[in-house]
Amino acid sequence: MTLAPSAAKILSVHSHEFDHPATTTPSSLSFNPTTARKPIFFTSAKTIYVYPPVLQCSKASDNGRFLKSLVVAALATEAEVAEETRSKRFLEIQKLRENKMEYDLKTAISLLKQSASTRFVETAEAHFRLNIDPKYNDQQLRATVNLPKGTGQTVKIAVLTQGEKFDEAKNAGADLVGGEDLIAQIKGGFMDFDKLIATPDMMPKVASLGKILGPRGLMPNPKAGTVTTNIPQAIEEFKRGKVEYRADKTGIVHLPFGKVDFSKEDLIINFLAAVKSVEANKPSGAKGVYWKSAHICSSMGPSIGLNTRDMLDYKPPLSA
Repeated sequence: MTLAPSAAKILSVHSHEFDHPATTTPSSLSFNPTTARKPIFFTSAKTIYVYPPVLQCSKASDNGRFLKSLVVAALATEAEVAEETRSKRFLEIQKLRENKMEYDLKTAISLLKQSASTRFVETAEAHFRLNIDPKYNDQQLRATVNLPKGTGQTVKIAVLTQGEKFDEAKNAGADLVGGEDLIAQIKGGFMDFDKLIATPDMMPKVASLGKILGPRGLMPNPKAGTVTTNIPQAIEEFKRGKVEYRADKTGIVHLPFGKVDFSKEDLIINFLAAVKSVEANKPSGAKGVYWKSAHICSSMGPSIGLNTRDMLDYKPPLSA
């Protein structure tokens, strides 16, 4: 049984005090709290005291069942504490949707717009849990999608190139264009751009930036459309709403599909484009049911579950 870190910590403290006499019956469980204990863990909201029980069971299987119930209780307590630390705003908008409920797409989009109550325009986010294990090469997912209605964001693009492509990139609307000089600036900590596009002849030099750009998701990659000889097309696509996405190590895809101030129709069109892209780029090694779950949310709002069958079968109105 794998335990969450907090629960494992609770069970590991004073574990030597668990007593398992062979003469007792499975039903004889006693809890002897100690009054002079220090708290086992703290939170910003409150201090919780968890004291080790003295467990008396005649069988190891009974001990196992009890430990499982103890873990469940510990995690439930932790969840209650997390709930209490939520802001009043978040707790209020949580009431707009039912927990663990799977909504149809139109209803979910409406709830997403209602839940965006901050002072800034929040991003609409999609989160897809897929039945893939990215540690295997044939189950990795990395691709791009062109959102028909755009992202609602201004994208600052830098281009690494040389020769005649230099002027071509400038004329196409790149915000920054450079070669070895720009590489040196990036090594020095300059990161004032959202996308980095490179021509293939620059990649041997760009390789030295892997440790800097990789963790930030900015390393040029052919699959992401950021290594190309057609610089003007790449710049136009990213300016208009091209979004790169990839499955994380747990098989979940996270991607933005617009802003909450978009109309419902525009958000639905963008969302369906994202779903179609994820479906079209299904890894060859994916087996069984591909879509495990799907949720949407605003940047600062609660997640809203989607009915995946309804989502995949949804047909937007012709007028959209």
